[in-house]
Amino acid sequence: MSLRILHSIASVDPATGGPVEGIKQLGQINRSNGHSVDVVCLDDPNSPWLKDFPLTCHALGPGLFHYGYSSRLAPWLHEHRGNYDAVIVNGLWQYSSYAVWRALHGTSTPYFVFPHGMLDPWFKKRFPIKHLKKWLYWPWAEYRVLRDAAAVLFTCEEERRLARRSFWLYDCEECVVKYGTGRPPGIARDQREAFLGRFPRLREKRCLLFLGRVHVKKGADLLLKALAALRAGANAASMNEVHIVMAGPSDHAYGLELKRLVDELGLSDHVTWTGLLTGDLKWGAYRTADAFVLPSHQENFGIAVAEALACGLPVLISDQVNIWHEVATGGAGLVGPDDLAGTTETLRRWIAMPEDLRQQMGRAALQCYQEHFTIEGTGESLLGAMVRHGLVPREGRGEGLQTV
Repeated sequence: MSLRILHSIASVDPATGGPVEGIKQLGQINRSNGHSVDVVCLDDPNSPWLKDFPLTCHALGPGLFHYGYSSRLAPWLHEHRGNYDAVIVNGLWQYSSYAVWRALHGTSTPYFVFPHGMLDPWFKKRFPIKHLKKWLYWPWAEYRVLRDAAAVLFTCEEERRLARRSFWLYDCEECVVKYGTGRPPGIARDQREAFLGRFPRLREKRCLLFLGRVHVKKGADLLLKALAALRAGANAASMNEVHIVMAGPSDHAYGLELKRLVDELGLSDHVTWTGLLTGDLKWGAYRTADAFVLPSHQENFGIAVAEALACGLPVLISDQVNIWHEVATGGAGLVGPDDLAGTTETLRRWIAMPEDLRQQMGRAALQCYQEHFTIEGTGESLLGAMVRHGLVPREGRGEGLQTV
């Protein structure tokens, strides 16, 4: 069975986070299995990140305002729906999801929705004013998007459970699928040297890697404060070689706030800001690190966590990263509460851990990835779920194809 799949997303800018990387990797594994995969987004067609995007991408933007409205998207989807067996919506709260509903509900082209954690009730507690604004268009927009989807796809059971608690008007066909990432490409030694060549002061350091969006929900402030607390403790000498690598775009208000915090805590010589890392530099950061750390307040999956595991890198995460159970059960890292005490204790335990146990945990990290988070498993799980929830190839419906 060969399928034609279209992904819809607001932007394929890599700086927007994990869903973009998920689309690229899913698309590549689907294509290797004989399926065709396109993407439609609301980026400006001249956006620089489109030049090297590995899938056919129809950029119909730029969208207007923060919502990303475009008068072109829904008509384009309706006109070209005959080219695809199914459409996959990535994310909510942008016009790219509502336009799919406008174009496809009531038609023979099914669509599926990946919320990517955007229904987590943490946002309601952390941003109550924004949540009230979302209620203004939940009944006529996102509620309908979910209600009429062939299935709403959650990346773990915890995400599915939490999604039910954000809005009382909630009705959809729920489905949990595996989610993961590809094996690290390239040669580890060369990637490590490329990274250290760019950031030479990190040689001989015990690097704790934070890689991803620098956002308030990720708990980076807890990580910085925990390092400062440990450096001020009785065993401060053991902290001299511990260094935090902040890898992600930080040239925005919250990033600047964190940099001021670093100065206030006296950590300027113990924190390196790399900006967005891609290719060998990104993988080199994983290869160089002593551990990956993410004390997040909310994380439905965390593609960077899976990438770290794929590199055999132990992960130090909070119990609000929804795949914490797999990590803890597999002995692939350490898990603690998403507060300062919990983050500090997690770092203290890691730094005090003997070398042989750290190496054992690294082997367990790779095993955890292989059991739960491979991209091959994701592709099989996703296609199986789509077929179970009503996907029928075009040729099985007796419908002709249109030409884009």
